[in-house]
Amino acid sequence: MPEFTTSRIVRHSATDMFDLVADVDKYPQFVPLCSGLKVKRRTKDAKDRDVLVADMTVAYKLIRETFTSRVTLDPAELQILVEYLEGPFSNLQNRWTFVPKGDDACEVKFFITYQFKSRVLGMLMGTMFDMAFRKFASAFEKRADEVYGKVA
Repeated sequence: MPEFTTSRIVRHSATDMFDLVADVDKYPQFVPLCSGLKVKRRTKDAKDRDVLVADMTVAYKLIRETFTSRVTLDPAELQILVEYLEGPFSNLQNRWTFVPKGDDACEVKFFITYQFKSRVLGMLMGTMFDMAFRKFASAFEKRADEVYGKVA
């Protein structure tokens, strides 16, 4: 099963980066391959964390797929967990963790693992997904510079 992990230090606070990644409604504006995102439901879990159920549409050339995930936002732990519910995957999980490194910096850790249901779709989209995931961290860092200002 393909998986990708990255970790990088960014010059924005852990709270700011958490808030930026938690703002899933904005993903179509800057996330690679994301052509649409619709939050279907917002609730609280037993630990009073926000839990979203969202449809994300990814597109590349003529291929367009939508999948549904549950997103658990945990600001106390500075972590975001995404669990796959339905769509073209047999499995998909990803996790964001934000580790403070002073007031104006943090370490952003991103992990994802996935498997397409269809071998053909996996062959068509797999390479593009790998490249997109490699660009995720820099896309979010660039977005943070636009939203919060670039720190010299």
